[in-house]
Amino acid sequence: MLIKSTKRSDESENQVTDETVFNSRRDVLKKLGFLGAGSLLGGSALANPLDWFKDERPPKFVQSELSFNVDTSTKQTLTPESQAINYNNFYEFGTSKSDPAKHAQSFKVNPWKLEVEGLVENPLTLDYDDLLTKFPLEERIYRLRCVEAWSMVIPWIGFSLSRLLKQAKPLSSAKYVAFETVYDPKQMRGQRSRFLGGGVDYPYIEGLRLDEAMHPLALMTVGMYGKTLPPQNGAPVRLTVPWKYGFKSIKSLVKIKLVDKMPPTSWNILIPSEYGFYANVNPKVAHPRWSQARERRIVGASVLDQKRIDTKMFNGYEEVTSLYTGMDLARYY
Repeated sequence: MLIKSTKRSDESENQVTDETVFNSRRDVLKKLGFLGAGSLLGGSALANPLDWFKDERPPKFVQSELSFNVDTSTKQTLTPESQAINYNNFYEFGTSKSDPAKHAQSFKVNPWKLEVEGLVENPLTLDYDDLLTKFPLEERIYRLRCVEAWSMVIPWIGFSLSRLLKQAKPLSSAKYVAFETVYDPKQMRGQRSRFLGGGVDYPYIEGLRLDEAMHPLALMTVGMYGKTLPPQNGAPVRLTVPWKYGFKSIKSLVKIKLVDKMPPTSWNILIPSEYGFYANVNPKVAHPRWSQARERRIVGASVLDQKRIDTKMFNGYEEVTSLYTGMDLARYY
C-alpha cells in the first residue's frame, strides 16, 4: 500500500517507496543481514571488518538502506546529514551535543520490543522487524526546532503514529498517550548517574494528548536520509512531533501507554518552570533564560553555518492550530 502525502506548510513530503519495494522490504533487508534473530544491528556489525583492524577502533553501528531517495524538491535547505547525526541532544549518552555520536556506536537495537498497552482493546508488541516492515513507510521532510534556539531540516522516514494507535484500538476512556524510552544503563552512559545524564530521572518519559498523537503529522520514525536511524538519533524507533520543541520527540521507544490522565514528563518533572507539558513552538513565549523569537537554522557542513530566521508559531505547521482552540498557550506552554 502506498501513501501519497500532501504538502505541509512550505515543505514537501514525498512518498518514494514503490509498492513492490515495500512488499519485498523484509526479504531485501534479510539479504542485507539487517533482520532476523541472529543479527545485531549494533555492536558486532561491521561495514568492513578491515576498518576495525586497520584503525583499531571498536565496531561501529551499521545502518541499512531503506530504498528511499532523499527528496530535493523542498523549498527549504536540508541540513547536511553529517550535522544531523553529529550535533544533537540525547542525554542518555551524555549532555554535550557531540556525546551521542561519540558514545552510542555500540548500542544494540535488535532484538527490540515496543509495547502498546493501557486503555486499549488490542494491546500490541512489535519487534525490530515489525517496525521496518509492518507499516507502509513514508519520507517526510520536517523541521526540528530545539528549545536552545537551533533548528534543522531533516528527511525523516516512518509512519504516522495514528496508524499504530488505531491498530491498538483506544478505549473511550483514553485521553492521553504516555511514552517511555529504553532503560539500559550498561549501554547508555547517561543513565548511570544524574551527573552524566543531566539530572534526568531515567527512563525518559514523555506524553501527548490523544488528539495530538492522532494528528497525521506525528511520526513514528525509523529512518533518516534514506537509512535506518543511527543510535544517536533514537534508533530503532523514535517519535517526531514537528510542531513541538525537540525534547517532545522521545527516542529509542520501548513503551506506549494510553491513559486517562495527563502523564508526567521528564523535563517538566526536572524543571517545571521552564518546560511545560505541551512544549509547542511559540515565538511569543520566551524561555526563562532566552528568547524563542529567533532560531539558528543549521544549513552547512559546520554547525557554524547557520541562517538566522524568525521562529514561526507551531514551527510553521499551521494545520495543528485547531488542536489548541481556546487555549491560553502562554499558560499552557
